[in-house]
Amino acid sequence: MEEQKNRLYVGNLPYSATAEELKTLFGEVGEVTDAVVITDKMSGRSKGFGFVTMGTDELADKAVKDLDGKDMDGRPLKVNIARAPRERE
Repeated sequence: MEEQKNRLYVGNLPYSATAEELKTLFGEVGEVTDAVVITDKMSGRSKGFGFVTMGTDELADKAVKDLDGKDMDGRPLKVNIARAPRERE
């Protein structure tokens, strides 16, 4: 699977964060094509991380620089380029 350099991992999210809030926050940097907060299948509760896909690789790099460590509801966000998912055995 090829690596997407415009897909970002966003960690340390407040559990109340929504995909719409992520889209708005990252939209301040530039075009956001997708935003998702990962939730637990059983409880439906946020797992505290998500993924944002930016319009271009350059916007993704700018988002990492601008938003890594940014405070969201009292929590410093961890933003970096997402790694490709591991193959499951």
